[in-house]
Amino acid sequence: MISKTKMSIFQSAIKVFSVNGYDGATMDDMAQEAGVAKGTLYYHFKSKEEIFKYIITEGMELIKEQLEAAAVREKDSLSKLKAICTLQLNLVNEKKDFFKVIMSQLWGQEMRQLELRDIIQKYICNLEKYIKEAIDDGLIKNGDPYFMAYTFFGALCSAAVYELINKDKNKNDIEDISESLMQNILHGIQA
Repeated sequence: MISKTKMSIFQSAIKVFSVNGYDGATMDDMAQEAGVAKGTLYYHFKSKEEIFKYIITEGMELIKEQLEAAAVREKDSLSKLKAICTLQLNLVNEKKDFFKVIMSQLWGQEMRQLELRDIIQKYICNLEKYIKEAIDDGLIKNGDPYFMAYTFFGALCSAAVYELINKDKNKNDIEDISESLMQNILHGIQA
């Protein structure tokens, strides 16, 4: 259970990293945004790097838990993938700042970027188990489930970018976008 203070720091750090980027974010900004003394911030975290690692690790763990809970409610493996797709798109919409931080730090060779890629890879391996289940059930064609999980993740990211850019122009809701995405994933774009 995360303390109220640590949760406030978590949410504030996401906002500060999202607005200022990693390099522009400061411990002072995070303390001010969280409404805590700088000493309180340092009591919980030794450095900006430690806060960044914490928000990424905790944030991805919360997302993984939500996706697993959504999948458990579904009857078959294909329905699980559809539920994951819809929930993931909803989460990107609801937690824009968090995903902005993730996307901005995926590239590069700094330790935090390498660690973030490792966390994303673990997330994709979690998706892989649902794809493997759908293959085993004969609901999707046989293939490399690891590569298919990356493809699924990439399609989710692309659909999220589409939704974010076209939100004002787009009359479709997340459910429609999710259904369209799943149709493209399952049946391709070939006529």
